[in-house]
Amino acid sequence: MKVLVTGGAGFIGSHIVDRLIEAGFQTVVLDNLSAGCLANVNPAARFMQKDVRDRDLADLLRAEPFDFVVHQAAQTTVPKSLTDPYYDCDVNIMGLVNVLEACRSSGVKRIVFASSAAVYGDPADLPLSEEADKQPTSFYGLSKLVAEKYLELYYKNFGLEYVALRYANVYGERQTDSGEGGVISIFLTKALVDEPLTVFGDGTQTRDFIYVRDVAEANYRALFTANANRSYNISTGQEISVNELIGLMQQLVEKPLITQYAPPRAGDIYRSVLNNAAARAMLGWQPNYSLAEGLGRTLASLRQRG
Repeated sequence: MKVLVTGGAGFIGSHIVDRLIEAGFQTVVLDNLSAGCLANVNPAARFMQKDVRDRDLADLLRAEPFDFVVHQAAQTTVPKSLTDPYYDCDVNIMGLVNVLEACRSSGVKRIVFASSAAVYGDPADLPLSEEADKQPTSFYGLSKLVAEKYLELYYKNFGLEYVALRYANVYGERQTDSGEGGVISIFLTKALVDEPLTVFGDGTQTRDFIYVRDVAEANYRALFTANANRSYNISTGQEISVNELIGLMQQLVEKPLITQYAPPRAGDIYRSVLNNAAARAMLGWQPNYSLAEGLGRTLASLRQRG
């Protein structure tokens, strides 16, 4: 089996590549390195520096056919989507359409897509199932919701199978300081050098933090599930506040952490937790890492990095 991973030099994408290599797949990484890092790429994978918006992408896939595409390349932050909606749309929607056209014209069987909890917005009825109302509060969330509709129509019109995975807040090794899960990387990095932590809001806002290796496993299982052509929440189903997160971190680093509070940021969601029952039942997937274990692994990686 041959798999193309767009954004495969990035935080989540590189862990997916590792999982595919472990399973014995011929794996090719496509990344423009605007956010990814070449050092993240598994040496057993082949690397191509290219943008998903490049017009010759279809020619590339026709010349070198793939069985599956795992599409991780994206603009991934809420603030950037609000300051530059055009760029967010260009990468997350037009980039996806370019990938879909390349898949359609080259005979790709299935695409696995990185969606987001941001499609739901900030509803009160938690935890959220896949059928919950979708009222995104940012252009980032909107772009992911629109992308899912493109996937659905490409399947209905052209038979291109898809699985969309709505990630909760992903964290772990190789994470940069962007994205919702990036708060863990930011806080742990600051904790190691005794810098104060900045919390936007009063710290009672909640998230559902999912470890990156669990996300990689979900992508792997999405390639082969018989229950395709739909969306799944990929989460722990456990809600934790930012203040509680800081408490856990204090236990890990074994020292008090100085915390300062700032006004909430525009577009940020107050509470977020996703129901993962569908992924458990239909993908045969479940999260295997507790938050404490994932934090410990992330901290160890940051200490090694120095």
